[in-house]
Amino acid sequence: MGKGSNVIFDPLHNRCCDFDVDKNSELSKFSSILEFMKRLPIQKALADQHLVYKSHVKRFWKHAKYDENNKVIQSVVKQHNEKKKINVTKALVREVLDFPDEAGTPTRFPERMVKGCMLRMGYAGALNNTNYLKSKFQKPYKFIIHSVLLALSHCKGGYDEMYDYQMNMVTALVLNKKYNFSHIIFYYMIENISTKSRTCVYPRFVHILIDHAYPDIERDAKDDLLVLSHMSNDSLKQLARYHLNHPEPTKLIIKTGEMKRK
Repeated sequence: MGKGSNVIFDPLHNRCCDFDVDKNSELSKFSSILEFMKRLPIQKALADQHLVYKSHVKRFWKHAKYDENNKVIQSVVKQHNEKKKINVTKALVREVLDFPDEAGTPTRFPERMVKGCMLRMGYAGALNNTNYLKSKFQKPYKFIIHSVLLALSHCKGGYDEMYDYQMNMVTALVLNKKYNFSHIIFYYMIENISTKSRTCVYPRFVHILIDHAYPDIERDAKDDLLVLSHMSNDSLKQLARYHLNHPEPTKLIIKTGEMKRK
């Protein structure tokens, strides 16, 4: 990618979850799952409403390149009108975003485990499909999936359909399994560098990384702020609606780190 190439923004990507009922009254419709969500070990990735400044994130992606030999993403930021180097590794993603994983943690579970988890979550669709639909899960589980797609997806759209890695993420969270979230985020950052038309993938995460490296970097909240569309009452109203053939929710027993269904 040439340095003059455009980088596309999307305010619907890498948004934040908000589990505060005082801010979003529609969360009361998901009361059975909220305490479980608040205990998940990936709170920073899900709910940190970090401010994002367009110029910094765009500059990062515009100049980003991947050093395969050293397994590092190299780019630049601007501080006091001077370009500064920034290096991002998988280990740094893990550290800065507080992911509870390590180098050998899996990124994929056995198919039988994933399908079993989907059944446990009351999935009403065909289990042999490549991707699963959020709309076909029971309401409390739809909220978990919605949160993962909202905050952790590398995509700019298609927030009803789960890709394979997202199904594995959800399985890890529901069954309290170790999962290599850091690897997935880093992998899709590398993939974005290799595409002909780059987008500002993970703008919130990228700015957290930038602020970690340069905590005193300039911020123009008036003209440079990227306003992300975080979880809101409007989006929660849509999420609470049921498909015509959707089963009624079952009673949930929520234990620390694990969810069980009666």
